[in-house]
Amino acid sequence: MTILELKQGIFKENEISADGIREEFAKAGKLMINVMSSPGSGKTTTLLRTIEGLRALDTKSSNGIIIDKPVRVGVMECDIDASVDAETIAAGGAKAIQLHTGGMCHMDAAMTRQGLDAMGIDDLDLVFIENVGNLVCPAEFDTGAAINITILSLPEGDDKPAKYPLVYQVSDVVLINKIDACEVFDFDIELARERILKLNPKAKIYCISAKNNTGFEPWLEYIREKLISAQHR
Repeated sequence: MTILELKQGIFKENEISADGIREEFAKAGKLMINVMSSPGSGKTTTLLRTIEGLRALDTKSSNGIIIDKPVRVGVMECDIDASVDAETIAAGGAKAIQLHTGGMCHMDAAMTRQGLDAMGIDDLDLVFIENVGNLVCPAEFDTGAAINITILSLPEGDDKPAKYPLVYQVSDVVLINKIDACEVFDFDIELARERILKLNPKAKIYCISAKNNTGFEPWLEYIREKLISAQHR
């Protein structure tokens, strides 16, 4: 009897495709960031604030290298259905494309490739993937992004990292969002930070309020340094 390990094969094929996308971006001096979270965490608003902040950001890095042009941003909005988020991002001044996943609860490298081909990246420096709102499947599939981030919002509870460890283990950055609601929700930021770092000691953690546009400076600085690194390899 022949036994096919289909899941293992799917992951391996996806990994090869994802590595190919990363290599292309690296050669072109561009950067792609994959954004994961639960539904309602504030992904789209956080992206809007980030795009606004990148426009106003001083482009000189800590080592004196300068980005000599405004950061050109594109966003791939990934949802099972609807196009509300892509319309919101486009209205905010970024290039946007809506990807319907056909019932799939995650993005993978093949879907990323289709989105990039349809959107075009020649006129972009930075691409965000706003992944499907889900903390399980998106963490399992490599999209080809150079950086993975997870947004954790206060209403979700500080125990989310303990319940969904993989997404925090694969994330380079965790944005703790909705800190303007600290007085409303029983959320221990230091405990959440401790739980995240226990799973992933290298994770960068930034506390923000997308609603009030506060706390974004360290996150924007992180992106700036990564962009400069990508453009001056």
